[in-house]
Amino acid sequence: MLRRLTPERYYYHFSNQTEITMATYLTQEGYDKKMKELSELEAQRPLIKQAIAEARDKGDLSENAEYDAAKEAQGMLEMKIAKIKELIASARIIDDSKLNTEEVQLLNKVTIKNLKNGMQVTYTIVTENEANIREGKIASTTPIAQGLMGHKVGDQVKVKAPAGELEFEILKIEI
Repeated sequence: MLRRLTPERYYYHFSNQTEITMATYLTQEGYDKKMKELSELEAQRPLIKQAIAEARDKGDLSENAEYDAAKEAQGMLEMKIAKIKELIASARIIDDSKLNTEEVQLLNKVTIKNLKNGMQVTYTIVTENEANIREGKIASTTPIAQGLMGHKVGDQVKVKAPAGELEFEILKIEI
């Protein structure tokens, strides 16, 4: 059963280490992506089963590389399916209807300016399972996201990152 959480409640539970190990927090979009991925993986089962059957028909299984490869592919597929099913089973969907733009929080799109080089960048702060830098989505556990959380437009924020200390100005917070 899925339970909706507000971004504020997510932040509270996120800091509680016992809760984070028991639940996986996803947006509705992230949950839908995982369901689609599960469906696509499960659709591959008949193809692998057919490959195993064809390899088995070729004779001696002890020296059959095709059979070994097909069995290995089946194991990898089943592992991926089990992992996604486990993630979905523990999923808690974050209620994005309670978002606001007064201060940076989970699921906000934040435009920041690097005060050292003047470069502007926009990130959406998401859960760890949905992070994808190519899409401009950073995990709430990253140093930049952690440094921005709770701050408002116009605030200057210092972030300790592996590359050293960075200083940003928050230009815009959107939903």
